[in-house]
Amino acid sequence: MSRIPLVTPAAATGDTQTLLGQIHGAFGATPNMFRAVANSPAALKSMWGSFGALGGGVIPAALGEKIAVAIANRNACEYCLAAHTALGRKAGASSQEMSAAQGGQSDDPKTAAALHFALRVVEGRGQIEDGDVARLRSVGFNDEEIVEILAHVALNLFTNYVNVAFAVPVDFPGVKLR
Repeated sequence: MSRIPLVTPAAATGDTQTLLGQIHGAFGATPNMFRAVANSPAALKSMWGSFGALGGGVIPAALGEKIAVAIANRNACEYCLAAHTALGRKAGASSQEMSAAQGGQSDDPKTAAALHFALRVVEGRGQIEDGDVARLRSVGFNDEEIVEILAHVALNLFTNYVNVAFAVPVDFPGVKLR
């Protein structure tokens, strides 16, 4: 049971109602995470705006979802692991690729480097070294992509913390944490 109420779209007003309508349109339902965050219109606007901005960025959707599952697994966020595994499959990643990404692994050197970097940022709480950024550049990431990878990390920390701290009920097909 969630530690805070899950706002129903019918009970929402103003900007919150509009945003929950957009979210429902994008997912075909209103995921519980957004219903929890809807207790704060500013937080909901921030979260949904970040998803929209990064969705229009240069990092491919499948890579963003692989980063998300690696971070979710590291932070023991069952909600995000389930949601982003499903979204990764929708973005064209195979079950095997998503499973490998959950463990921070990939057969693709560029994806592997992005996952390694994302997990270094999480585990080091942002304290990384020059070599971490150099490794990304060595496999072909440019500065725009590197900053965007970090933005994906930050957004996923936000969503992980919301779901773990508030015990948001998972409403996506479950995936086991490792």
